[in-house]
Amino acid sequence: MEKREMTVLWVQSGGCGGCTMSMLCAESPDLLSTFEGAGIRLLWHPSLSEETGAEAVGIFDTVLSGRQPLDVLCVEGSLLRGPNGTGRFHVLAGTGRPTVDWVRDLAAAARHVVAVGTCAAYGGITAAGANITDACGLQYEGRQRGGALGGGFVARSGLPVINVAGCPTHPNWVTETLMLLAEDAIAADDLDAFQRPRFYADHLVHHGCPRNEYYEYKASAEKMSDLGCLMEHLGCLGTQAHADCNTRLWNGEGSCTRGGYACINCTAPEFEEPGHGFLDTPKFAGIPIGLPTDMPKAWFVALASLAKAATPERVRRNASSDRIVVAPTIRRTGKGHTER
Repeated sequence: MEKREMTVLWVQSGGCGGCTMSMLCAESPDLLSTFEGAGIRLLWHPSLSEETGAEAVGIFDTVLSGRQPLDVLCVEGSLLRGPNGTGRFHVLAGTGRPTVDWVRDLAAAARHVVAVGTCAAYGGITAAGANITDACGLQYEGRQRGGALGGGFVARSGLPVINVAGCPTHPNWVTETLMLLAEDAIAADDLDAFQRPRFYADHLVHHGCPRNEYYEYKASAEKMSDLGCLMEHLGCLGTQAHADCNTRLWNGEGSCTRGGYACINCTAPEFEEPGHGFLDTPKFAGIPIGLPTDMPKAWFVALASLAKAATPERVRRNASSDRIVVAPTIRRTGKGHTER
């Protein structure tokens, strides 16, 4: 018996659409080839589908009536509940009905619900500051469970909202999540404490960072153009951020730290309001407050002292330069050659 295609309906709410823009950069294969090969059928997407207006609403209605089975509801962007809980800050065009109400009804009909991006997962940038729109995630408000669907929500599959967090998401985080759902290969244990898929959230941005040699010797950049580690002075949170950005590169070769910019931990709830400038490293008695994950403060201080004392001149000088000014020493290696 031929397996039925997995159906996906995509709704965009309060956000910039950046996760869709990122997803379109999927390569080897491209996005549509990936969906076709995995047996994923996109019922509707506001940017990729031909249907608009009444045609699009008609697709929603066929899902809600039960005439069209819905396997996955993907929501991109935060849900706007204001003003005063009415949801009228974001009405689905042409329907006169708040988008948050459409999402609640569609979520009840879907086998799985996926939050695409940190806005949909936790509120994200849209919920920053005074949050006058009362923006929230599908199942979280920042770090607290709740959100538009409520903390106790489970989809028909028995799983909570799957939070593919990121600002924006890596295209493969989205496509791999959907491909795993198509094979019934995601269980509750495959999600971390904030309901992010563990295949990428069990990694740290620090893993594979090209600045790791500088980090190991605590040879730090002083300004954005420097080659050194960005943690000590320039706010990098790569040692704490849960994502595989430096081992699963963007567009085949990029990441924030590879591009010279500090990691701001965009896969985490409340990343948008760290309480200080994104490029500042808060310190107490000269020690960064945000230490690497699982690193006791006393160990960090002791290791940092030893590392700085042992820093090679090459690493020290290159760390505060915008290019390599001291090349590694060329040494003879191999059988019969011994260091003297």
